[in-house]
This record gives sequence, C-alpha cells and structure tokens, in this order.
Amino acid sequence: MIQVHDVDLRLLRVFDAVVRNGGFAAAQAELNVGQSTISTQIGQLEVRLSVRLCERGRAGFRLTEQGQAAHEAAQRLLSAIDNFRCEADVLKKTVAGTLNLGLIDNTVTDRRSPLRATIGRFLARGRGIGIHVYIGSPSELEQRVLDGRLHAAVGHFPFRVPGLEAVALYEEVHGLFCGARHPLANPDLPQRTLIEQVRTARVAARPYMRRRDLDLLGVESTASTADNVEAQTILILSNSCVGFLPLHYAAAWVEQGELVQLIPKSMTLKSNFSVITRRLKPTPLVRSFLSDLEETESSGTARSI
Repeated sequence: MIQVHDVDLRLLRVFDAVVRNGGFAAAQAELNVGQSTISTQIGQLEVRLSVRLCERGRAGFRLTEQGQAAHEAAQRLLSAIDNFRCEADVLKKTVAGTLNLGLIDNTVTDRRSPLRATIGRFLARGRGIGIHVYIGSPSELEQRVLDGRLHAAVGHFPFRVPGLEAVALYEEVHGLFCGARHPLANPDLPQRTLIEQVRTARVAARPYMRRRDLDLLGVESTASTADNVEAQTILILSNSCVGFLPLHYAAAWVEQGELVQLIPKSMTLKSNFSVITRRLKPTPLVRSFLSDLEETESSGTARSI
C-alpha cells in the first residue's frame, strides 16, 4: 500500500491541473512553472504509482485507462482534503476554501438563473474563498457530486438519485427551432401543414432531453444527437434539422435572422432547474454557498442582473 506524503499531494495537484487544462503546455500558466518541470513532476508521480498516467508527444496529450482512474481517485482525495480544511476553519469561525461547482452547458444567457449573483455574493465573503466550475451533462454532474468530486451542481436533473439532495430553483423554457433556410421556416405555410411537416422532420436532440422532445413532437426517433446545447444548435443551424433549444440561448440567432421558432403556442417545454448536493451534513463552505443561493433566489437579484 502506498503511503501518501505531502510531496504526493503536491504531485497529484499538478496532475489534476494538467488534466483539467488538457496538457502540459496549457497547465503552465496555472502552475506557474515550465513545461519541462511539469513533465518531470508527472514522471515522478508515475514512478510513485507504478503506472503510465498519460501519453504525450506529437499526437497530443491523452490519459491512459489507468490515468483516467487515477485522476478520478485524485479528485476524490483532493476534494476530501479540501473538505477537511473547511471543517477545520469552523474552529477559527472562518469560511475558506475552493467550492467545486458543477453546471450544465450554456446557461450563462439565462437571466432567470441566480448563479451570477450568487457567485458574486459568495466570493465577496473573503479572499480565502474560491470557486472551480466544471461543465458536464446532468448524469455526469450527478455522479461527480455523489463521489465527492463536486460539492454541488446546478442543472436540469429529471430523475431522483439515491444519495443526493435536490432543491428546486427555477424553470428554463425551450422552444422548437429550425434554421432560417429550412423548408419549415416558410412563413406562408398554413398552421396545419406546418404541424404535419414538423412531425416528419429530422430532429436533433440531446440524449437527456430526447424522450420529452420526441413525445411532444409525436415521433419515434431522432435523426441526430448532440451532447450539449452548442452542438445541437450547430445541427439546427445547418438547416437540416429541427430541435428544442432554450429560448434565452436561441435569442441571439433569432435576432440575427438565423433561427426561426416554430409553433410557439404549443411546441414549448420547461426544464426544472435545481441545485444538488450529497445527502450528508454539508461543510461550512457548501452551507455558505447554499445560503447565498437561497438569498439570491428569495430577493429576486438574478432577474435584475
């Protein structure tokens, strides 16, 4: 069994920074050391663990299978250490540390979201507080909160997951869109014809939204899938597919005349957003963030930003 020493923790933090930044060169700014030093440190960690963590060279940076497993374990360990430090700060009656927060993609344009105001309120608590933001799919965020790599996550989580606590926040409204040169964008199409043709159109959907999309459209399968909102928007802007997008996100392309919303009176969906945490007693850092989130929501600050 490997005994973990301070030097190992330092090397694990270097490894985590390299993975998060996508390579040695990209991690230089965060670590404030040269690429050769980072390479030496990763080599030292590989010797300590007796595994090859990553491939690096002309083909670029890539984690090995063992490297992926080691990184996930390192994130859990580093998060546990940070949690201990937060708990220790209670003895000094201070709140400090880095909050690992998960978000789903492309919610920054939603004025209903309380996150901008909450983060501002949270960071104003003191210079000892920081935030690391991770973007992922709902299922990925749920798993990362469960295993401790994330302290909390905000997004659309349609299913109740054992071990997680969810607090409702706000609704995100989605509309059905097509590209401006798509045949369904023709303003002269009668409403009945448009509805019929929508049900036979090629649909682009995100996996975690797909069943709701298809049920509303009355179709059996999608023509294309995308892992996130941006990728789905590219498919729709290709003028080959239709799909549901958040109204706040699609607004810029609608204003530029590149997207057209179809049948807005009936073809809309609502996604309930919530904040999830582990069903354990939260650390002071997490409690502070949740308190700031609740205060932002109750005061309506998010709507005024």
